[in-house]
Amino acid sequence: MNHRQGQIFANPQVDACIDLMRRVAERAPRVHAITNFAAQVFTANLLLAAGATPSLSYAEEEVEAFTTRADALLVNLGTLDRERRAGIARAIPAAKAAGRPFVLDPVFVDRSPPRLAAARARLADGPAILRCNAAEFVALADAPADEETVMARSRAWGCVVALTGPVDFITDGARVARIENGHPLMARVTAMGCAGTALIAAGAALTDDPFEAATAALLRLGIAGEIAGGAAQGPGTFQPAFLDAIHAADETAIRSLARIS
Repeated sequence: MNHRQGQIFANPQVDACIDLMRRVAERAPRVHAITNFAAQVFTANLLLAAGATPSLSYAEEEVEAFTTRADALLVNLGTLDRERRAGIARAIPAAKAAGRPFVLDPVFVDRSPPRLAAARARLADGPAILRCNAAEFVALADAPADEETVMARSRAWGCVVALTGPVDFITDGARVARIENGHPLMARVTAMGCAGTALIAAGAALTDDPFEAATAALLRLGIAGEIAGGAAQGPGTFQPAFLDAIHAADETAIRSLARIS
């Protein structure tokens, strides 16, 4: 449902978001998040606030065990040190062997050729969802981040592309969703996007439709950002307000605030 001038209109994407939000709270899917050191605590707290369960180890000797016992895997390249490289190399095959989806977040691949090469290799491993911003997409695709190109790359890569920005654009190459929810303070808190990708992974654990998972998570994140932005005095108070909003947002809030097409 969309909110337009005080009226609420039917929208199956909003229904899917609410359904998936409930399932995450009821089933507490475990997301094994191999993420950067700046994002670990916030990622874990966001998952817990949403009702999911985090694990965070990237140690080479135990990452396979953690991954196979999780319901989904997040691979974030924000701190691409040797230890995380080794852990990722073991975690992805373990996830695929166990039938677990993995979500790829190619942080700052536009800044580093070695990181870009690593991200392209991980993309070839077959993630269910790629979550990136426009600059990261341009680097990965070596093409502009216009909607037609994003859809074409989604088909070529065989994964959902969730392109985040002022308007989030999600596609599986055939379907598209555009989400206008969010707040400027979301860009003033470290690891907001990284932690948000973990929520996408939590949804992917509970549905066979990664397009639905990505769309539902980004809608929930954007609405929580708007709620938190209305209560916060600045970046310092925004982060706890955002976690509270993720935890407390209910069907009424989702239906009344969603701006999705």
